[in-house]
Amino acid sequence: MTRYVARRLVQMAFLFLVFLTATWFLLYALPGDIVAQKYATNPNIPPEARRLAMERLGLDKPMLVQFRDYMVNFFTLDFGYSFNQYPRPVVDIIKERLPRTIVLFLTAVITYYWAGFAAGKYLAWRRGKRGEMAITVGGVALYTVFYPWFALIMLWLFASQLKLLPLGKFLDPDKWRNAPYPANDVFLRMFWLTLITSVVVFGIHLLARRIKDRTPRRLVAWAGTVAAVVAFLGYWWVGREGAVMRPYAADIAYHLILPVLTLTLVNFAGIMLLTRTSMLETMREDFILTARAKGLPEHMVRDRHAARTALLPVTTSLVLAVATVIDGGIITETVFSWPGMGEVLVSSVTLGDIPLAIASFSFIGVMALVGHFLVDLLYGILDPRIRVTAHG
Repeated sequence: MTRYVARRLVQMAFLFLVFLTATWFLLYALPGDIVAQKYATNPNIPPEARRLAMERLGLDKPMLVQFRDYMVNFFTLDFGYSFNQYPRPVVDIIKERLPRTIVLFLTAVITYYWAGFAAGKYLAWRRGKRGEMAITVGGVALYTVFYPWFALIMLWLFASQLKLLPLGKFLDPDKWRNAPYPANDVFLRMFWLTLITSVVVFGIHLLARRIKDRTPRRLVAWAGTVAAVVAFLGYWWVGREGAVMRPYAADIAYHLILPVLTLTLVNFAGIMLLTRTSMLETMREDFILTARAKGLPEHMVRDRHAARTALLPVTTSLVLAVATVIDGGIITETVFSWPGMGEVLVSSVTLGDIPLAIASFSFIGVMALVGHFLVDLLYGILDPRIRVTAHG
């Protein structure tokens, strides 16, 4: 196993180097001149100013020299300055936009994967029962809907007509005008506290699964979950710093509801159908027949045997979806006016802002490589039949 992990890490490093090199040359080959764009609106600027700008941005050097300097700086964690927002460092821009995208899309991904897996498991286990056709047809209809149109309809219905949710953006400027904390600080606090609470709840449920008796197992799982949720809410109501942040965190959460709901409705059907198909295939396996022959309860056969094996393709899809969550959704961030990494990617490529574009793509590349690596490891954990040998 150690040899396999080491070999995969070497492969990941080599692939990332190739990815970074190809990305740099592709972006460098894009037509346009960032300096000419900045000075195009003022014809009275002398050529000396343009030449000085080229020197400051390092664009007066030969292409290979620029590539060498960038690669050296990149691997020393110096991503340079944004061409379009000079002299603002690229790191500062990413620090500002990244939490917004992570909070939105990670919440949506977890929500629609949980809903899709629960619905798919239910449909497979109760195949042919009442309600299966309605759930399947409704899910497929939402999955195939034209997303930009559907997102606008959601905005029109819930924000414009019913006045239940905000029309867009990620916060209310009036509430944040005299806020004691920057928006990104509240974003990060929400993200980490939610992540820690989720990990604790997940760990409690894993420990509860080891209890054989059903009643004590449910009691431990529910009591632990309630305690974790109470601790999470207590921080925002009782904690000194959390209580001050609470109205601002509530404003962010309020603006999250509509885009997360829209993404969940559109995407959960794909996970539902994937889970249903995987569950139906798993239920035909011999080990499911053996488990039933042993007299195990139906819920144990369903959850511990069928659902666990059916998780393999769903887990692959989930990890890869989380790995690419950083790029955000161009359409989603545009429709809901959510300023995140999706907008940064489009603007940086359009304007020829090479340092910002490469740094943004690099985050996506790293998370995609790590996601594929985690999928391989999770397969060995979820399926006992998969093991890594010394030669595998």
